[in-house]
Amino acid sequence: MPLTRVTLRQFEALVAIAELHSFADAGKRLGLTSSAVSQLVAELESVIGFRIFDRTTRRVALSSAGRDFLASAESVLRHVQAAEKTADDLRNRAAGIVRVGAPLVLASMALPAAIRAYAALRPKVVVRVVDTPVDALVDHVGSGDLDLAIGPNRATGAHVAGEPAFDSPWVLWCAPEHALARRRKVRWEELRDTPLVAAGRDHERSVAQMRLSAPPDARITPIDVVDNVTTALGVAAQGLAATLTPGYVAALAHPFGLVMRRVVSPETIRQVCVYRPLARAASPAAEGFAQFLLEWLPQWNARMMTASRA
Repeated sequence: MPLTRVTLRQFEALVAIAELHSFADAGKRLGLTSSAVSQLVAELESVIGFRIFDRTTRRVALSSAGRDFLASAESVLRHVQAAEKTADDLRNRAAGIVRVGAPLVLASMALPAAIRAYAALRPKVVVRVVDTPVDALVDHVGSGDLDLAIGPNRATGAHVAGEPAFDSPWVLWCAPEHALARRRKVRWEELRDTPLVAAGRDHERSVAQMRLSAPPDARITPIDVVDNVTTALGVAAQGLAATLTPGYVAALAHPFGLVMRRVVSPETIRQVCVYRPLARAASPAAEGFAQFLLEWLPQWNARMMTASRA
């Protein structure tokens, strides 16, 4: 049977007539004349090779073969309607899977909260969190391993775009009994003789006063470098050293009982961006979540800073 000659409109006519027992009423439902509906049925019967309806002057009823065939036609229409609904959801950014990369703090604190808030708006969108080192974020978005990423400002090249989401100042975390805890703000020059632990080489590169390119008399040198920020916070909590992080790390720092002090003269700012691919089209779901993040992340950062000051 040449099924390529069967059309969805023919199936729609079949189902409508079977339910309404009338070509005229089926035509009204479909927006067609009764003769057009009759033509659709005739074409379908010609393709499948048997009569679907038994017609009398008073009513239209399914033939024995028509009754057996009706279930298949209804199943086809249900699947088509489901596919249409899925397409609508995808087109309207209401469904799909989005893989989002982020480094430790943003992956553990910001992204889960953002996903929960977005789920209330788009429950069919599934967002997967992918723990990603800072230095790998841009490459993974460019290669297609990630649909999106959020992280510190980095050079993107020609295949990835980075859009600023929020700025966060670098701050000092120390134990309450630390000598610098008595100050409201701390100057960089006051940190030269203060034991500091840095969380990853990324932190060393990000703070101007910790860069090797800084003049020796202005350079801040950590006594130790650990891989994870939580380790640095733990060291600071025991009074062994203080540590520097962006202010949004507050959500992780507070459980350690640490106090935050702004570091000024000058104040160093970390910019956090949302990264998207340029070389390929992002899915509607990824575009929708990216737009949500750009609006939601600044509010999240403001809450973190308010909590830190409190």
